[in-house]
Amino acid sequence: MAITVNLDMLLDKQYENLPLNEILDAPVDALQGVSAGDAEKLKAAFNIKTVRDLGTNKYFRAAVTLLDLESTAR
Repeated sequence: MAITVNLDMLLDKQYENLPLNEILDAPVDALQGVSAGDAEKLKAAFNIKTVRDLGTNKYFRAAVTLLDLESTAR
């Protein structure tokens, strides 16, 4: 089953039509709203260089898990 997702609101223009694996391996500033300076700070603080690194970072995943728990506790 093919799934189509519009990522235009999540990605900078140049990354919108890339395959998912290329988006995940793209620099963090491929995400709309993340500047090159923000990407440098993420790299310095957490060694995050790619979208994949951001999505698999244990601290960011822990924060998402806590938010998910909060939403199910209501």
